[in-house]
Amino acid sequence: MSENKIKFIRDIYVNREHSWMLFNKRVLDQASDAGNPLLERCKFLSIFHSNFDEFFMVRVGSLINDGKLDSAAKDNKTLLTAKQQIDGILFEAKKHYRAADGVFVKLKRELSKNGLKIKTGVELSQKQRQKCKAYFEAQILPLLSPMVLDAKHPMIRFENMNCYMMFELEKSDRSMYGVMAISPKLPRIYKIDGGKKTSVITVEELVRTFGGAAFEGYAIKSQAMLRLTRNADFDASLDDADVERDFDFSKFLKRKVELRGTQDAVRLQIDGGSDGIRAFVLKTSGLKKQSCFEVKHCFDYKFMMSLAGYLPPDVLPAMKYKPSRPLSAPVPEGASVTEAALVGDIFLAYPFDGMDTLVRLLFECADDPRVAAIKITIYRLDHRSRIVEALKKASENGKEVTVVIELCARFDEENNLYFSEVLKDAGCTIIYGMGNYKVHSKIISIVLTDGENLRYITHLGTGNYNEQTSKLYTDLNIITSDEKIGRDAVAFFRNIAICNTDYKYERLLIAPKTLKSGLIEYIERETEKAKSGKAASISAKMNSLTDKTIIDKLVAAGKAGVKIRLVVRGICCLLPEVKGKTDNILVVSIVGRLLEHSRIYCFGNGDDRVMFISSADLMTRNTDKRVEIATPVLDKRIERRIYGMLETMFEDNVKARKLGADGTYSAPESVGEPVNSQELFLKGKF
Repeated sequence: MSENKIKFIRDIYVNREHSWMLFNKRVLDQASDAGNPLLERCKFLSIFHSNFDEFFMVRVGSLINDGKLDSAAKDNKTLLTAKQQIDGILFEAKKHYRAADGVFVKLKRELSKNGLKIKTGVELSQKQRQKCKAYFEAQILPLLSPMVLDAKHPMIRFENMNCYMMFELEKSDRSMYGVMAISPKLPRIYKIDGGKKTSVITVEELVRTFGGAAFEGYAIKSQAMLRLTRNADFDASLDDADVERDFDFSKFLKRKVELRGTQDAVRLQIDGGSDGIRAFVLKTSGLKKQSCFEVKHCFDYKFMMSLAGYLPPDVLPAMKYKPSRPLSAPVPEGASVTEAALVGDIFLAYPFDGMDTLVRLLFECADDPRVAAIKITIYRLDHRSRIVEALKKASENGKEVTVVIELCARFDEENNLYFSEVLKDAGCTIIYGMGNYKVHSKIISIVLTDGENLRYITHLGTGNYNEQTSKLYTDLNIITSDEKIGRDAVAFFRNIAICNTDYKYERLLIAPKTLKSGLIEYIERETEKAKSGKAASISAKMNSLTDKTIIDKLVAAGKAGVKIRLVVRGICCLLPEVKGKTDNILVVSIVGRLLEHSRIYCFGNGDDRVMFISSADLMTRNTDKRVEIATPVLDKRIERRIYGMLETMFEDNVKARKLGADGTYSAPESVGEPVNSQELFLKGKF
């Protein structure tokens, strides 16, 4: 396939999948950025590979499904069919993997200079080889299950994302294949004792080096290690579940999740090895050669996350980011968060502020006799969630607790199924989403009785109620007692319960009905201002921008003279700075120490500025196919703080990358002092 065969850019539009791969390349760039500490670069390499694994399971899987439904259908921006997109992905991905191989070699060399050697089998000294062989025979071989494939042992089904060792065997003039799975339960790294420097070797490398011993009595002609990736994209709609005789969506979804690992293969990774083994696996898995990736080093780089445990403690501080702690809580320890929220809005910016303030609020409300009801949407949770403990306590104390838990949160289905049972057992009312719309909103509604009156405290945020990711993801949160927002929140949960999307809210913009149209109204407001000669501007931040209707509205606004500035971390299907078309649009992406996750939509400036924070990206799946919320920022003090954060991000000249009219991302010109927005925010400068 020639490099120019697939055109991923058409006019002002960028193909979604291509844009995602450019984002993942920016992640890989952080793995080779000498400005990042060594172990942090190792983590970025691991994240790059993990991202690609999920991309193949979900996005390539989805394209395969789309192609089966309608092979002639084209995406609405670059007019590529599913097959054309897959062909382009496979070609581009191979280039990115080659680049990642080079990054690993450099990291491995640098780790060695700092006292940690990651060994391959051929790099072992004689003494090390003896130690590794003894460890393999005592601790690994007993846990392997070798199998010879013949008439009585037919071809096994390769499990999704699991590593296997295959051998071409010969015995008594008969040729056959041998195979064994490498259990993911095996310790990933073996530390080889002895030597001035610490040496480690992965379990896959041990199996690659000594695994042939499992086939005693056979001659080994060739061998190869491989990993198959399967399609993990599936639909779990109520229409399908309704045909079940004993209808329970949670049971229906559980069966769907169990079947995920049995879907068709989308990718084969193999360490080179035997051409015969490669051809055999491609044939039995139904894959073509272009879906095969030759792997030089590792299939899975998660072990790079744990290398700190093998280095001397005295060298670690220089190899990791300087630890950061949350800033002083906006409501001092010992003071009531409930009372503070009733007096004025509370602003929390994670991870610069901790989640403790919100957790304290929920535990307070669990005991507060004034609190009659607590309602919450849950998309992803920490495995040891204090949020869940607070909800259980509230229910046990007689509060009405309603939990809208999204069972279809991809790869969190099992965790959410577990928590739905835990909360149900505690007496909470459980709602599994809303029809065929995913509930991706982040909202808590607390209703208090105050004499004959009701009062409301509402939490609205851009990120999940997950204590662990709140330490790594940048998200914005507002706790407010605004009565109109409170009434909207109560109505929101009522409408979820009765599957009603046709409701006019006072303040909140709710997808799938009013969020998209509401934001477009403000885009058009700025457009009209520009046409009449007034200053007009749009500043926004999101994870992804793919919605063509909104893209076209932004392009029209820019042509009218609206100054548009966008921070788009990941996918951006809008090509900025195209002469005569998108001259007035600036797009930057920030990939750094923290995962940029907040969504901010800001229209105008000065007295007429209107700002929203939201759970929704500007993607069609969010605006049209999910239940999302955008809330106005009413407190001018909070609005100014958020706008100041936006300004700092646009000034970032360290981690920001600017998208150009040619479709490439490049570092902005460094004028004056270095500005690393995330590091400034960690110091409380916002």
